[in-house]
Order: sequence, then C-alpha cells, then structure tokens
Amino acid sequence: MEADWDELHRFTVPQPGPHDLPTPASTLAFDTQQELLWVGNEYGRITSFYGAELRRYTSFRAHPSREGPVKQILFQEKGVISVAPSTVHLASRRGLTIWHISDNGIKDLRCMSFLGKDSASIIVAGCQDTMLKIDIEKGRVVEEFPTEDEYIMMRYSHYICAATSTGTINILDSDTLRIVKTLSTNNVGICDMDARNNYLVTCGWATRPQGTPMLASLANVYDLRAMVQLPPIPFHAGAAHVQMHPKMSTTCIIASQSGQLQVVDLMNANTVNLRQANISTYMSGLVLAPSGEALALSDADGFVHLWGSPAKLHFAEYSNATEFADTSAPIPTIDIDSDTPLSTVGIPYYREQLFSAWSNRQVYEVGNPPVKVDSTILSSLRPFEVGSVAPNPRKTRRNQAEKTRSVESNGSTLVAPKFLSEKAREPESEHFYERRISDAVETLVNTALTGSTKADVPVMYRNVEIKYSKFGVDDFDFEWAELPGYELSEDFQQCTRRLVSDSAEDDLLIRDLAARLGLLEEGSHSTSLAAMTQSVNRFLLEQISSDYRKIQPHSMDLEQTLAIDALTSIRCVHCHNETIRPGNTYVNDLVYHPMSSNNRIRNQMPTFSQVLKASIERETQTRGWCDKCRRYQQLTTRKTVHGVPLVLMINAALKTTEAKHYWAIPDWLPDKIGVIVDNGKLFCFEGEDLRLHLQRGMHVITVYELVGVVADICSGEHQKSHLVSLINVAISDRDSSTNDHWHLFNDFLVRKLAKEEALQFAPSWKVPAVLTYQVLSATRMVDDSWKNTLDSTLLYYDWSINNQPPEHCRVLRLDIEAPGLGSHVAIDTEFVALQQEEIEIKADGEREIVRPTRLGLARVSVLRGSGVDEGLPFINDYITISEPVVDYLTKWSGVQHGDLNPTYSSHNLVPLKVAYKKLWLLLNLGCIFIGHGLPKDFRTINIHIPKSQVLDTVDLFYIRARQRKLSLRFLAWYLLKEDIQQETHDSIEDARTALRLWRKFEEFRDAGIVDTMVEEVYREGKKWSYKPPGEGGGAAGRRADGRSTDGSLGVPGFGADGGSGRETPEILQGPSPGPGTPVGRRGLGKASEYYESPLR
Repeated sequence: MEADWDELHRFTVPQPGPHDLPTPASTLAFDTQQELLWVGNEYGRITSFYGAELRRYTSFRAHPSREGPVKQILFQEKGVISVAPSTVHLASRRGLTIWHISDNGIKDLRCMSFLGKDSASIIVAGCQDTMLKIDIEKGRVVEEFPTEDEYIMMRYSHYICAATSTGTINILDSDTLRIVKTLSTNNVGICDMDARNNYLVTCGWATRPQGTPMLASLANVYDLRAMVQLPPIPFHAGAAHVQMHPKMSTTCIIASQSGQLQVVDLMNANTVNLRQANISTYMSGLVLAPSGEALALSDADGFVHLWGSPAKLHFAEYSNATEFADTSAPIPTIDIDSDTPLSTVGIPYYREQLFSAWSNRQVYEVGNPPVKVDSTILSSLRPFEVGSVAPNPRKTRRNQAEKTRSVESNGSTLVAPKFLSEKAREPESEHFYERRISDAVETLVNTALTGSTKADVPVMYRNVEIKYSKFGVDDFDFEWAELPGYELSEDFQQCTRRLVSDSAEDDLLIRDLAARLGLLEEGSHSTSLAAMTQSVNRFLLEQISSDYRKIQPHSMDLEQTLAIDALTSIRCVHCHNETIRPGNTYVNDLVYHPMSSNNRIRNQMPTFSQVLKASIERETQTRGWCDKCRRYQQLTTRKTVHGVPLVLMINAALKTTEAKHYWAIPDWLPDKIGVIVDNGKLFCFEGEDLRLHLQRGMHVITVYELVGVVADICSGEHQKSHLVSLINVAISDRDSSTNDHWHLFNDFLVRKLAKEEALQFAPSWKVPAVLTYQVLSATRMVDDSWKNTLDSTLLYYDWSINNQPPEHCRVLRLDIEAPGLGSHVAIDTEFVALQQEEIEIKADGEREIVRPTRLGLARVSVLRGSGVDEGLPFINDYITISEPVVDYLTKWSGVQHGDLNPTYSSHNLVPLKVAYKKLWLLLNLGCIFIGHGLPKDFRTINIHIPKSQVLDTVDLFYIRARQRKLSLRFLAWYLLKEDIQQETHDSIEDARTALRLWRKFEEFRDAGIVDTMVEEVYREGKKWSYKPPGEGGGAAGRRADGRSTDGSLGVPGFGADGGSGRETPEILQGPSPGPGTPVGRRGLGKASEYYESPLR
C-alpha cells in the first residue's frame, strides 16, 4: 500500500427493491480478467461496477431471494460463478444465464474453489456431508466426495485450503481431494483466510476467560511447502479480515472490524504500515484486486469503499476489453411547415475526421497499372479467332510479373547504402570514390533547424537502419555516413559494430538494467525514450559510485567528480523539529515553474541558470512521519549546497507542455554557466552576468562548459522516436588552439554541426533529455598516466577454471619477455554460433536478413611476434560459454562439442572476462597485433584496437582495383609453400601463418618489390581461382621440388632448423644463389636488388 493510497469512491449496495433499505454486501470480488468489481447481497443478486469510476455495469438475480445471501464469487473465461446455500450459478458478465445447478442433495453450500490454476472444474462444499465436483463446460455435477468436516471457506494455492467450522484447516490435494495435512489454528472459528505464493494466513475467534468468543489478536501464518506454522503476526485491534498481496509474495493486509488496516511483511512483522478506513459501523468484507493496486471493503451500513492510488488504479493484472451496449442518440423532433426556416435543421456533428480533411500522406495508390505491351509484340500482331496473337519474345521467365509501379523518391530520406559486396562488383576508381563521399555529404547539407516541423525534420536527424546481407554486419558500409576530416569515425564505427553484433557474452548487467527500466519492451508506449534515458543516467551514476566505495571506502574522488555535496534539511511544520541528512545528488532534474502570460509578453522568462538554481535548491512539502510528534505531519524538505562537482549531470525532465515552451526560446540553453557556493547557498550565472563576475573576481566561481546533449527526436506521427547525441568532441583534443567541434551522433551516422544548430531545439520534434556540463579548466586535459601502473601479472601465469594446462603454450617471462610499446604479437580467434540468423521472406519472395548469426568467442590464441621464441603461443585459451551453442562450426573453428564445458573439456577454459582482460592489457601496453581478417576477430572479442596497432595481412596483400581479398590459405600456399587448414581451422596455425606472411611482406618491402609481388600473387591466384590446387592433399599438395608442404618443425610451424621459416617464392630465386648473394628480379632495375634472408 503506497503512500498516496486513500479512499477514492464510496457507493451503496443496490437495494433489493425500489422501497427497500440498502443491505450490506454478503461478498466482494474483483474480476480477474476485466476491470469490474462484483458485489453480492443477501437476496441472491449480483451487481458489477466498471473501472475506477465504478460505473454500474450489470445487475442480475443469480439465486432465488428466499435462498439467502451469495456466499462466494469466482471468475472464469465464460463468465461469473456464484454459490448460494442451495444453488450454483454461472452467468456471462452481461448477466445472461449459462447454467444453473440445484439439487435435492444440496443442503447448505458455503464455499467453492478451482481444482487447478487453469482447471475447468470446481469443487463446492459447505455444512453438509458431501463435496460436489462440477464441470464448468458441461454445467453439471460429475462426482460427489464424502467428507466428515463442514467447510465454510476455501482458497487455492497449489493445494486447496479448506477451513472447517471447528477452527481447523484441511489441506486437500487438488487431484484426489484427500486430506494432506490438518493445520490447527488454536481458534474456535475461522472468520477469514487467504492463500497465495505458498503461504496461508488466517484470522479467527478466540475464547475469552468468561467463555464468550472474541476476535483473536494474532493472525496465523503457515508455510504450505513445509506444512508448518510460522511465527504469527500480532494485531491488537483484533484480526477480522486478511488478504495476501498478489505480487509481493510475503506481504499481506490485515483489517479489524473497526476499519484499521495494517500492511505487514510475513517475514518481518516489525515493518508495519497502518491506515484507518472511514466507517461508522463495522467492516464486513475485504478484498484486494489481482493487480495489487485497488482495495475494496464493505461495512454493515451497506456501503462499499474503494481504496487505491489516484495516479494508477486498475483491477486486473492483464485486463480484456469490456463489452458495452450500443447507445443510440435520440432523434430530435422538429415541426416543419411552410414558414419554418431551414436554418432550424441542425448540421450533424461529426466525431471522426472527414475524408475531405485527410492529409495527402494518407492517400495511397492501390493496385498496379497495366503492363505496357512490348513494341515487338505490337508490330507482329495478326488477327485470330478471338482477338490477335503474336510470337512470344521470351524476354521474361515463365510466370514472372513486371513491377509496373515506380516508387518516386522525394530525396528527403536517407537511402540505405549498397553493401560492400555489391560495390565490389561495380567499377570503382578514385574519382568514383570521391564522388560517392561528396554525394553523401551533399545529401546532408543545408538541413538547418530553422522553421522545422515534424514533416520537415532534417534528414540527418531521422531514423537510420543497418541492413544485413548474407555476409552479416561486416558487409554494411559504415563509411557511407563518415564525413571527410572526421578522425573519430573509426572509433565510433567499431563501437557501432560491437553493439550491432551483440557478440559479448558477459552483458548480463546491461540486460538486467534494460529489463529493470523497460528498455527491452520495444512495443511499450508507457514510458518515453527520454524518461528511460534519464532513469539509466541516474541508475548508472549511483551504481558506479556505490561500487567505487566498496573498492575505495575512504576515497572521495568520485564524489568530488560527479556528486553535488549537499545536506538535506527535513523540518516539521507543526513542531519545527529539524533533521539533517546527507543529500548528495548525482543527477539534477530541472523543475519548471509555470509561466504567466504577463511574463511571456514582457519577455521576463526565467533563464536556464535561474531554473537550475531553483531545481537544485528546491523546497518541497510532503506528508511524513515526525519522530517528535509521533504521527504523520506536513514536512518541509530543503537542500543546502556546500560543494559542486567537476561534472554536472542534468536531466531535462520535460513532462509538461509548459516546460517545452522554455526550450522553444532561441539560445535559452547557454554553453557556459558559472556557479558560486557561499554559506550553503548556491548562485548560478550565465551570459553577461557571468562575464561581469569573472571580471570582478570577488568570489570563487566555478565555470562549466556544455560538452554534450542527448536529445529525443520524433520524426513523425507514425514513426518511433529515437535518441541522438550532440557532443563537443574538442574537449578531448590536446591541441588547445582548436575551437568547438560539435558533432551529431545518430546511430552510425556522424555529422559535424555548428554550435548554434546543435543547441537549438524544437518542441515539436527535438527536445533535450540529458545535459552534461564539465568544468572549463578540465577541457582538453587527457590523463593517460593510468597506463603506467597497469597490473599485468595476468600475462605471466596460467589461469584455468578446470585445472587443465594450456596446450602448446608457454606464458611470458617477466624478466626478458615483458610486452611493451611496439611489441609484435600474432593473434587469431575461433568462434561458435549462439543464435542462428533470422530471415524474413517478403511477399515477392525476396529474402531479407532481419538479424545475422550471433557469434560467441570460443578460443583465443596469441603468439610471440619476435625474439628467440618467435611464433610460440603465450595465450591459448578456450572460453567457457553459459549460453546454449546452436552450432560449433567445427569445420571452420576446430571447436567440438564438449570443448567449452568445464566438466568434460580437456582444454584449459577461462571466462570471457579473463580472456578479454589479457587482450586489453596487451592493447594498453602498446602491442601491435598481427593477423588475417582482424576486424571480424576484434568484433567477436568485443574490443576496439586502433589502426596504428593493427597489421592485417589481408590489407598487406591487397589491390583495391582487383576487388578481391585473398584468403590466408591461398597466401600460405603461394608465398610460404605450405598447405594449411587441411581438415579444420586452428587458431595457433592461422596466427603463426599470418606472422610469417608479415615477415615475408617485410622482406618484400626491404627489397622494394611489394607492388610487383602482390601483382604476381593476384595473377597466380586468378590462374588457380584464388584457391590452392588439390584441396584435400595428394600430389598437388607438394612443392615443385617434391618436398611435402606440411613441414617437419622444430618449433611448431617453423623450419626444422629452428629458424623463422620465411621462404622466398620461386619467382625470386635465381639459378642457385647462396645466402647473402644478390638475386636478380625480373622487372627490377639494377638499382633495386633483393638479398635473400640468411634465416631461410
């Protein structure tokens, strides 16, 4: 029961007749499927009331009036089941009878219960020697069960809990109806009980010393799983009614006959919330809605009271639509004669929009225009018996239809770029590439915000969508939206790729956060994106601070950086008792005061700094508990600020239309603000006032600069809103001479903006959500000193969760092999499929990939790139995966079923965090990564490596004009004379091959023959279709001199002599030169000579 719960409505139970007095309700029940409250009276009549306003819905007599009161009401999909002493009745919610059961064997029925959660049968019992099982579908008694006890009340929760007339409770099995356990309540009678979530709570009558009964002051609690009694709940006013909360499993509401309500936790009886119902006699009934957000109680005067929160009140947890009767408007009567003016005939009032007022956007072309007859057919027509005939030109396939309607593009939308695989098939030159970029830039030019409406939202702000081809996200052209001269686009593209791929296994925190705040419910319209982003902002900052305090309990660094140092004063208005508490805040929500029309006319609108000051120091009045008065009183809360942080986070909190008017004012958001804290008071300045205070220098003023804004964009009525970021990237530029560089980040689309355009808002389609200010003195200050104190001990010892040593691997030695700036390492990864791709087939049969295959990292191998042990792995980790693996991709990964299971695997397994941290350490130590096709590997690992630290052999042996990238297997076959990947892939073999290819490239570069050699590789590749001949072994898998290509190796993967294994292809070899002898190269001038490596 929340703090704002109170009595919302009160009504009387309908009288049995027009001249009768109101009668008290005999039973109350909230409908489990619709927004209805049902009331039964003493004369067999059932009445329902709809919605929070309790409008009269239906009223019908379910039982004869002479029979007595309605004892209980249950709800089923068909309708409402009610029981009276001698009959059982099922009627639809509109009041129509479905079936009615009366039998001579029925004497005195009191209660009923379903036989299961979704059961189609009920059990009916009472003060008689039989229980009846009724089939709801057939409407008849299907079985009778003898019983020795008289039952007065039943509740269902895994078992049927049946209260007897003697004060005991029998726990019945729902299948056999046999007594599983009999619970003693120490009461002479049960007046109410409720069972839910494996708990049973009862209240009843106890015996006074004089022998008369009275309401017991204890409510009994039982655990239905262990069938034992738990400590009772004290209730000194006398427990008369009890209800379990449907959502909070250990919370119940206990009520007395005098109207006192107590909300208590079964596991902690000390947490009590007391309320008092306004009744003049005594309470006769209590029921809690299935949603937990409404409470109904009845009294002896015939009144029914509805309690709940005015902000949110509904009955059913998942309610269906309620059917209402059609109402016809009365037809007015008009007397018309020859003198009646026609103006007396009223024009009808249309509640719906007329067709003539519809927008042109809602007019659509239907059907296809007829296909134009081909000219060759028309020219060869000849008469026939019916019409004319002509030979078929066979320009289309059989049953192929032509798309005759051409969709006109208005140029105002961003057309998705072609896939990289499609562009590879187009003729591309340097001029073509420049023209493509310029076209993309030209599309975004001259899209200013002035005068924009929802129909005129600039193109760069609209929704952008990533398309997938059969090659996955790697085939999407992220560079299409990259602008020339923007240096951060690579970082942003990598982040976008990582988010799109969703390949990170250890993202449970983010998923949990998204689930808490509703971020996963794409179809939910209850919470706006701006509100969810503000909740995320607040949650993350508080969570980071909480985690940091656990690591550094005595450090205040994070508090000084993010939190406003403040104290909260809580003062009682009645007794002036004041309580001081810490009031540090990480995020401040702006509070907008209503603007009067006079202020608008006189241009006396509050400035942003005035609104910010009032929001931080706002004074609120709430009703709360006063320790001195010992009762609820009006409390005043106020903050006094004693310090401001280095980073000021602000939520725009635009909840009303009035608040949006502030942001419609041009230049209302300042790029700089100044804050002065003096004796617990905060002063905020901007514009000319800030400049004057800085000139005077009388106070210590903290100047903040706006560095980022998250804005909510609504592109149109039928489009989902989305978020964009407006960031001043110059704050991280070490060059102090650079000016502000504002950029728009709209998903993967990045656009440079003017500051005025970035800080201009339009309430109709662009409103701010989160603002970030940073102290001006910290601008362009980038601290990289943390890299000097990295703890890299993880690289120097074996780590495994299944105690298996790494295979073919030796960890680094700290004394002679410590990695540092410029150290070369070779890397390769293997991965498995965690989720298959999702394909959507359109009406025309075209297949579109909705979501590509989601991959998970399965193995990482990192090799030494130099030194005596060059090519020897120091990381060879298999990654344990908690998610189900749908495909191990063994042919390409070498990973088999069971390799990633700690129970069965013979390989060393590590969590994803450990593997990731090892690579993160190598990255920040300055290592250079060598590999083949590394972008996809890094995306799978979920780590970004700068281009300066990547040597990709795909790019080393690549000619852009050839429109093809060479495989590692072909390069190894031709340049290294080795056959790799014969049966499956191995990450150590692939990483070592990439390392040797890089060494080979270094030889070519030293000799100045890189371009010539790459051209030769492509010529040879075209001859062999870019595949090694004789796949699968055989004679073709041997060198021209007859030696095997698999290699007999000293150090694995290297020559038998322990050298580097680098070999020169035959095209470079002369007759038989010795080591160190210059070798002539065809096509090379005398000035260009190549010296063969002595390590060959």
